[in-house]
Amino acid sequence: MEELPKPWFNMQDYKKVRLLEAKYEAEIARRFLEEGLLRNAAGKVYQAWKALVAAFATDYRDKLMQKFKGEVKIRGNKKVQKVDWIIAIMPSSLIKAVAQTIGGDIDTYTNIALLLHQYQYNGPDSQAILSQYINDESAKEDILKLLSVIDNILSKVLNQ
Repeated sequence: MEELPKPWFNMQDYKKVRLLEAKYEAEIARRFLEEGLLRNAAGKVYQAWKALVAAFATDYRDKLMQKFKGEVKIRGNKKVQKVDWIIAIMPSSLIKAVAQTIGGDIDTYTNIALLLHQYQYNGPDSQAILSQYINDESAKEDILKLLSVIDNILSKVLNQ
């Protein structure tokens, strides 16, 4: 298996690999759906979305640099720009802030991705306390919706 390129070395290679990762994670999510493994499918569609956001974040590095200033240590004394670390890791705690900077569908559908991430861990909750999905069917509807959006976005950017 090929190692993920680091964005601080080659932003374009990193973006390309992340787009392919989104495609493959979405395919796995579909397989899980077919098997009725909804929480696993939710996790994989979230991973696909996270990879997609990371890929698009490369195009917004300059704007993101205004939000995420400074450096972080990554190994020993090696430092990289915080923005590059965020693009590389795309922490769940910062994905919304990154998506807001990117805007459009990326921002809008990040909300669904985060709800599905929550559902992955907590499952359905009829009282909507631990999960916004009151049943598995409502989660499945959003999994399918997010898969469709991922397919549309990837068909545009991978076929250029």
